[in-house]
Amino acid sequence: MTNARNRFLPATVRVLAAVILLAGLAGCGEGPRQNAARPAPAVTVAKPVQRAVVDQDEYVGRFVAVDSVELRARVSGYLDEVHFNDGQLVKQGDPLFTIDKRSFQNAVAQARANLDLARSNLTFAESDIARGRQLVRDRTITEQVFDQRNQTFRNAQASVAANEAALRQAELDLEFTDIKAPVAGRIGDRRVTQGNLVTGGAGGTTTLLATIVSIDPIRFEFTFDEAAYLRYERAASGGKEVTGRDGNVLVGLRLIDETDFAHRGYLDFVDNVIDRSSGTIRGRAQFSNPGGMFTPGMFARVRVPGSPTYQALLVPDGAIASEQARKYVLVVDTENVARQKYVTLGQLAGNLRVIKDGIEANDRVIINGLMAARQGAKVSPQEEVVKPQANAAPGKKAE
Repeated sequence: MTNARNRFLPATVRVLAAVILLAGLAGCGEGPRQNAARPAPAVTVAKPVQRAVVDQDEYVGRFVAVDSVELRARVSGYLDEVHFNDGQLVKQGDPLFTIDKRSFQNAVAQARANLDLARSNLTFAESDIARGRQLVRDRTITEQVFDQRNQTFRNAQASVAANEAALRQAELDLEFTDIKAPVAGRIGDRRVTQGNLVTGGAGGTTTLLATIVSIDPIRFEFTFDEAAYLRYERAASGGKEVTGRDGNVLVGLRLIDETDFAHRGYLDFVDNVIDRSSGTIRGRAQFSNPGGMFTPGMFARVRVPGSPTYQALLVPDGAIASEQARKYVLVVDTENVARQKYVTLGQLAGNLRVIKDGIEANDRVIINGLMAARQGAKVSPQEEVVKPQANAAPGKKAE
């Protein structure tokens, strides 16, 4: 019985193997027919947008005040009054501090009295010399006595002039007891409170009372390297204004919590010396600041024109693919076959990317369906016109 089963077993195995082999051959035969029947993937193509653009360079910098003043007293005395709240906006000429005036008022009164005395002496000397002229003609007095009267008259004149100057200085010191805002802006906190002795004068030991920084307009300072400076200067010397010194180059700015360079200002200064330690040179732009949002010391990013205006081709940024370190786009030829073209990227302008090299104006670039298309494979293209965002200026450089 056992031998009979063994004789039938090889035949059964051979039958099963034959069935599996036929099924595999049938599957292999159907694969090509299925692939051949698969339709070409649908993609959307568009021609590059042709537009005049300007490359933009971005730099980080800080805001600085146009005017910054340290308030110090010109005369010494005890602080009598404070006329502001810490951190408030002040106008030019607003009273800020008052030093005790009483000693200065006394000095003014004394100087006026001394001036009155000097003027009285001058009047007497003038009358005395008038009488002396007649007496010397009559030879009643000698020439020496008349010369002495002349000397007394000149001394009286000098005394009047000296006392007039002393009175003006005393009145000036009295005026200096009222410390007013020399510029408009925002004042900091008071450094000295009422009742304290304030040291004034022009020396280095004077008392700092407060500081004022102007708010509107405000300046923004940044640095750029020597290579950028040379590029700007060569473009400007060729009659193509890029980053000049005449205050007519428009720049954009954004704060650290903003995404767009919505604030507009003008470049008004480029330094005359390149820093030897860092190899950079300082630039400065000016912005209006009516709301006081910009504060001296605040960080921001500024975008300045980095090239003259030139004609460029732009494609949607999503149409660009990567192959390791190289960038490429897929274009569709006249036979609807996808072809790979390596490109050199420029800056982003709204929703479009500047292509500096690699494509032509009549190329049909795949802008949708890029993942379904393959190099050398047929596609089913649908034409579309790219619509750039309104008022889109070139922005960040390509990585």
